[in-house]
Amino acid sequence: MPTPSVFIDKRDELERSEFQYGLEAGRLAVTLDLLTDALVMVGQHGVYCQSARQPGKPAMDIQIIQQQLEQAKELVGSIMDGLRKA
Repeated sequence: MPTPSVFIDKRDELERSEFQYGLEAGRLAVTLDLLTDALVMVGQHGVYCQSARQPGKPAMDIQIIQQQLEQAKELVGSIMDGLRKA
C-alpha cells in the first residue's frame, strides 16, 4: 500500500499553517509537527524495546533514530528562525 502524499494527508494543517506563516514557513511548521509526532512514537517504542547491553535505555537503533529526528527538528527550527528574521 503506497504512502499517501503529505499534501493530501495533511491538507488542512498545511492550509492553516501556510496561511498563518506563509508557504515555506508553514510547510516547515507542519514538518516540525510531523517530526515531533515521530519522536513521541519512537520514545514510546523505546520504552518497550530495551537494550540488552544498557538496561534502562532503548535499543541502539531506537537511540539513533531518536537522535536523527531531534537533529532534523533542530535544523528545521533554525531555518524557521532565519525566515522569521528575514
